[in-house]
Amino acid sequence: MVFGILSFIQKKSIEQPNVIIVLVDDAGYADFGFMGAKDLSTPNLDALAMQSVRFTDAHVTSSVCSPSRAGILTGKYQQRFGYECNEGDGYTGIDTLQQLIPTYLKKVGYTTAAFGKWHLGYQQAQHPLRMGFDYYYGFLSGGRSYFYKPTKDDAPHAKTALLENFTQVSFNGYLTDVLGTKAASFIHANKNKPFFMYWAPNAVHTPMEADSTDLKKFEGHKRKTLAAMTLALDRAVGTIVNQLKKDNIFDNTIIIFLSDNGGAHNNQSNNGKLKGFKGNEYEAGHRVPLFMSWPKKIREGKTYNGLSSSLDILPTVLEAAAVQNSNTIATDGVSWLPYVLGNAQGQPHQALIWRKDAAAAIRMNNYKLIRVNGIGYRLYDLQNDISESNDLQASNAVMLQRMQTALLDWEKSKVKPLWQEGNVWDTITLMIHDDLMHNRKVRVRNPEELANYLQHTNNNLSKTPHAYKGE
Repeated sequence: MVFGILSFIQKKSIEQPNVIIVLVDDAGYADFGFMGAKDLSTPNLDALAMQSVRFTDAHVTSSVCSPSRAGILTGKYQQRFGYECNEGDGYTGIDTLQQLIPTYLKKVGYTTAAFGKWHLGYQQAQHPLRMGFDYYYGFLSGGRSYFYKPTKDDAPHAKTALLENFTQVSFNGYLTDVLGTKAASFIHANKNKPFFMYWAPNAVHTPMEADSTDLKKFEGHKRKTLAAMTLALDRAVGTIVNQLKKDNIFDNTIIIFLSDNGGAHNNQSNNGKLKGFKGNEYEAGHRVPLFMSWPKKIREGKTYNGLSSSLDILPTVLEAAAVQNSNTIATDGVSWLPYVLGNAQGQPHQALIWRKDAAAAIRMNNYKLIRVNGIGYRLYDLQNDISESNDLQASNAVMLQRMQTALLDWEKSKVKPLWQEGNVWDTITLMIHDDLMHNRKVRVRNPEELANYLQHTNNNLSKTPHAYKGE
């Protein structure tokens, strides 16, 4: 867990690759063809993945959307600047002193653009155009409708409204398709110079809304709406890839695909063998499908099994772009290039850590420790127990102590969260962890279910829900 310092030598070269981060929202770990899905159609993503490096042990820095995005774009554990929880009580958004990926790339001639969901703050200083992007087409909030709704999500000055740069705009059709078309236009306009694109659609986050034509293709499907939404997502990626090929720049374009966290409990997603879902520290909360395409350098598809993090995207991109910065660049990530291009052995990380309020986890090689304040610890061997069912505390006290110490050492240099998600969500999250830690069926997953639970029990949480300490 060393806070690395990167310095790069700038190379003035027309060979600088274009870079596209495709960050999808709340996607299930097993919900793409290349991840084993049989009931969802993702032909464009599958084709791209099959000629890419597919990471089998890749993780984001948070199990919820907003802090995960902060970690990706800064290349730092977001706990370094207090961005630990999802939007909640006292939310202030990202620290504007943080440098994001586009800021570094602009210094070496890149044009930069962001599309889709931002979810990093609402202040003017936190707007994408103030944080290093040259162009923005998307919405600032954490979610919105996939259709134009002038009296709701698209009401004047709504946080959910679609913006083009600073101007609120309307749109026709299905938003995922619109974002794909807008991205293709940006690619074509900038085909003769290096560009960086952060393409972050809200698909497949709730609300569960799909194009009517797509829905008709999945009549009788058990996950009809998700299937239609996923098809639209795949189609939009196809629009982007096809534009790159038409403009003859596909081979020298890096595309990094991942989800911002694991599949949510409320969008029909499937996390396969992984335990948990979005919002908790079990594998399904933060292990994500991830691949990197760069045909010029990666000519055949392959898998990479090393422990990898979304923190690594920033140093990977900066190395590929040959960025120079007179000031050193601080990051918690490690460039993937030496590993995926065959120039280095081993893996980027020996350890990764997660923390959201009362829950934390640490991964060291194949072992994973989960700690929940007021409830306790669980120790798992992921190599032999990917579903995190068998607690090894009693049989491996040495590893337990080692990992507890490493987690505490990591926390010494981190900032307490600047805001929390509120008593209700804190309680829900604690109860979910308690159930998962005891291999029980999850009792409550949202405020409505919590209210119903409290109503039908004599639990003392009705006045102070944050008092939950496990059962």
